[in-house]
Amino acid sequence: MSDDLLALQAEAEAAIAQAADPRALDAVRVAFMGKQGRITGLLRSLGQVAPEERKARGAAVNALRDGLEGVLSARQSVIDAAALEARLAAERMDVTLPPAPEVRGSIHPISRTMEEMTAIFGSMGFTVAEGPEVEADWYNFGALNIPAHHSARSDMDTFYLPGDHEGYPLVMRTHTSSVQIISMLSEPPPLRLIVPGRTYRADHDATHSPMFHQCEGIVLDRGITLAHLKGCLTDFLRSFFGIAHLPIRFRSSYFPFTEPSMEVDIGWNRRTGEIGGGGDWLEILGSGMVHPKVLANCGIDPREWQGFAFGMGIERVTMLKHGISDLRLFYESDIRWLKHYGASPFQPATLHEGV
Repeated sequence: MSDDLLALQAEAEAAIAQAADPRALDAVRVAFMGKQGRITGLLRSLGQVAPEERKARGAAVNALRDGLEGVLSARQSVIDAAALEARLAAERMDVTLPPAPEVRGSIHPISRTMEEMTAIFGSMGFTVAEGPEVEADWYNFGALNIPAHHSARSDMDTFYLPGDHEGYPLVMRTHTSSVQIISMLSEPPPLRLIVPGRTYRADHDATHSPMFHQCEGIVLDRGITLAHLKGCLTDFLRSFFGIAHLPIRFRSSYFPFTEPSMEVDIGWNRRTGEIGGGGDWLEILGSGMVHPKVLANCGIDPREWQGFAFGMGIERVTMLKHGISDLRLFYESDIRWLKHYGASPFQPATLHEGV
């Protein structure tokens, strides 16, 4: 190799050794072997070399270029290793530190109450039924012994929709009892089911909402009496509130779809709000024996079949169980409130008998 090529080699190797990062190394590569680089210029000038020297000169320049490419590659490896080492040092994780807090979701208290109701009634042999929230007037009122002129409709003022179904106006259901009617029309007795779900009424304040949730239940069989009703609801309430000796009172009342009808009260302390304590009573749900007209409207012979029905507001019992004072808090989607009152998704409600 001639002296000028040796000098160029030494200069290039020194520049490569001084390159401290990929950008500087690439600049050296371009300076010596780019399109306008010095080694590329030597290759282009071979035409000016004497013919007898051209072959040897070309071989020497190509050898220089190949050697510098190897030096460049080695330096690139050194620079990459140093960059990786620096990155690992900067991103090093101290595994001895406590983990960052993990944000977990929770089950909404209304959904949790539905799960608990399903578990308790499920242990008694009940199944869960569902139905449409937009319902024909007949299923929501007429079949339940609430004709158009009945005063009970004023207590269930709801939202009417355009159109009709089978000649009856469409309404947003005011209770899930309409699903009981559908079930009795579609399934032969005996029946034992609960119907948790959304319902609608034109009402709105701290204890009422235009949309709320109810759980209705029905048992239909031969020989069903009030004793079965009282035993079923007593077991449910004591299990739901977790109070083995919760005082429960059945008080005569009136509902157009049951006869006789009863309000169900639980013992509580009016001053402190404690459930099961004090000498006060709090109405919590309605119940009664299914009215013979309701059975007849569903094509069931009331002389052969009897049953009882009940219904309760899911928000109401949830508020009592957890000490929640305002119904509207259920629907405000406050993450802090949901975290406080929500239930862990890893602790589902389980089946159990009685308390």
